[in-house]
Amino acid sequence: MKINQAEFVISAVGPGQYPTDALPEIALAGRSNVGKSSLINRLIQRKNLARTSSQPGKTQTLNYYRINSDLYFVDLPGYGYAKVSKTQRAVWGKFIEEYITKREPLKLILHIIDLRHPPTKDDMAMYDWLKHHDIPVCVVATKADKIPKGKWQKHLKVIRQELLMEPDDRILLFSSELGVGKDELWGLILEAIRGEDEAEREEQPETAE
Repeated sequence: MKINQAEFVISAVGPGQYPTDALPEIALAGRSNVGKSSLINRLIQRKNLARTSSQPGKTQTLNYYRINSDLYFVDLPGYGYAKVSKTQRAVWGKFIEEYITKREPLKLILHIIDLRHPPTKDDMAMYDWLKHHDIPVCVVATKADKIPKGKWQKHLKVIRQELLMEPDDRILLFSSELGVGKDELWGLILEAIRGEDEAEREEQPETAE
């Protein structure tokens, strides 16, 4: 997908601040510091558009990024940060739950998992919850550049097993550093927001007039 425009729109703290233009939304969920912002920046070929927090676990907003006036990427608050109180985690959990289950423009959750390590208990709980509520989800196993290529499939197998993924459940290898998986992920995103046929047409090479 050719990116002509990408901009940060708002850090929303509730439904009253969500955009009202009904553009489709692709949300990114994952534990704190798993690389959600880096993934967004790689997808849109911008170095520093998506904001990273200097204090992991402190962000409790939904960060909206508008792409080409076609869709939004929505960076959800990271989960599983140990220094956050149980009370605060419960508040964030309710906040995220209401967005995911009630937000009509939401078309797909990208569940970001660190390929290097087995999924955490929070990762497993999040994936199980998404599947229970029939939320469209694709697991994105990122940081692939941090381990040898020959071990990628072994690590993907561990993630599938730990998350109790079904054969048809989607998982994609990704590296923000190398760009591995970027085109495949854009294909899934376009399929989610525009339908499979239109996504395939957009992926066709442009011809000179």
